[in-house]
Amino acid sequence: MGLAHRIGRFLVGLCLGAAGIAGSAAAADLRIGVASEATTLDPHFYNLTPNTELHAHIYGALLGRDGDYGLTPDLAASWRAIDATHWEFKLRTGVTFHDGTPFTADDVVFTFERARNVPNSPASYQQFLKSVTKAVAVDAHTLAIETATADPLLLNALQNVPIVSRRHGTGATTADYDIGKAAIGTGPYRMVERVPGDRIVLERYAGFYGAKPDWDRVIVRPIPNSATRTAALLAGDVDLINFVSSSDVEKLKQNQALTVTQSPSARLLYLFPDSDRDASPFVTDAAGKPLARNPMKDVRVRRAMSKAINRQALVERVLEGAAVPGAQFGLDGSYGVSPNLKPEPYDPEGARKLLAEAGYPDGFGITLHAPNDRYPRDAQVAQAVAQMLARIGIRTEVATMSRTIYFGRLAKLEFSLSLIGSNSDSGEPMSLIVYLLHTPVPAQGLGAGNRGRFSDPTLDRILDEAMVTMDEKAREPMLHRAAERGAGELVGVIPMYFPMSTWASRKGVVYPGRADERTVAMEVRPAR
Repeated sequence: MGLAHRIGRFLVGLCLGAAGIAGSAAAADLRIGVASEATTLDPHFYNLTPNTELHAHIYGALLGRDGDYGLTPDLAASWRAIDATHWEFKLRTGVTFHDGTPFTADDVVFTFERARNVPNSPASYQQFLKSVTKAVAVDAHTLAIETATADPLLLNALQNVPIVSRRHGTGATTADYDIGKAAIGTGPYRMVERVPGDRIVLERYAGFYGAKPDWDRVIVRPIPNSATRTAALLAGDVDLINFVSSSDVEKLKQNQALTVTQSPSARLLYLFPDSDRDASPFVTDAAGKPLARNPMKDVRVRRAMSKAINRQALVERVLEGAAVPGAQFGLDGSYGVSPNLKPEPYDPEGARKLLAEAGYPDGFGITLHAPNDRYPRDAQVAQAVAQMLARIGIRTEVATMSRTIYFGRLAKLEFSLSLIGSNSDSGEPMSLIVYLLHTPVPAQGLGAGNRGRFSDPTLDRILDEAMVTMDEKAREPMLHRAAERGAGELVGVIPMYFPMSTWASRKGVVYPGRADERTVAMEVRPAR
């Protein structure tokens, strides 16, 4: 039923029994300390992990996904492909929104209309609905969907579109959702309080159609500093934290009162060079004066930058082993990941030769922009990368900032070189390659995350064909070729590594971990 392919995960640490607390824990609050605060309660404004993991508590979707990207039924009880471009979804009966009003197919139709057209969205949800040309409520619990062409990832895409109520969503703005006025879903929890910068309080929805979560209330506290997050866990102020700093992992594993969970993340950390503009805003000549010609338009320069990155050193020294060097858009062994594409070897001498061939024997100057509170040790990674680039003659300054500022500026294409992390929304690399490297076509949701405005007609043709190829065996070599061209030959992005996601929890609270990095209360269990 699903097209996603599994990515393994594993547990590290002691899952300490504490069966005696199970009864009381089931009626208790769950306090979660998260590294990044959700920026919005509008489920169609910004597809960012801190947002989507919060939205998963409040809103349902036609389909859900488990921690390994496997598709699961949600508001749709069943579905079938009538032919290559027509689908029928049978919706669950008896489902209500948090205000008690019934959920119907008409709410799905409204959601699709709204999700495409949210004003000022940094990355429009049209990317998930780009193939859908018509959605019709056949009756209250039957939905018909027509697509422009065959779409092998339609089901995967639909699990990224939370369903909202027509009654509360009509005319509602993002601000209406953010204050809770319109934030009414069908999910297992309803939002009862939001204090930006301090907490979001969720309360279990008694009318939820599915299995009842173990926790009556969930208090989500944003704690951006990793040391402060760890201290809050040790002090008993929170029960579970995400994105444990690699420097704290071994210490926490030795603490008999805690459980440490690690999962290989499907998120690729990469550099996005501006390969489009003739003059890029943060590029200078060797003397520090603005450079009229953008060096990164030349593939030799981009390849030189990739050769300058010592990925193994980043993993071992900066990330303390909690990552895997990366070369493309998925973990080795996953569906669609090319066996021919390996991490670029560290080769500073070869990098300097490429710069000279491109006409920059003395190098040039650039600013690397990065967040300092979004990914594990992101600011330290940026500083290390800057030093590596400097060794080949690219004098690199680093500018880091809070993600609340960073991603807004990134969406406006203000930077010349950016450090970013992205993972697939479908479980296979096609959606991520399309998101990052397809020539941007906003009306079709193509290239929505292409912050370097990279464009290659050959790559577009490969992706366009892959996007309408339903047969997985036929599609996979297309994905191999797309990765080899986009990330390998043309270096549209500079892949660096896949971080390890790490959670820590107090005794008696167990979290399994997820490849998509989400922290969701519904999967947190009291130990039994």
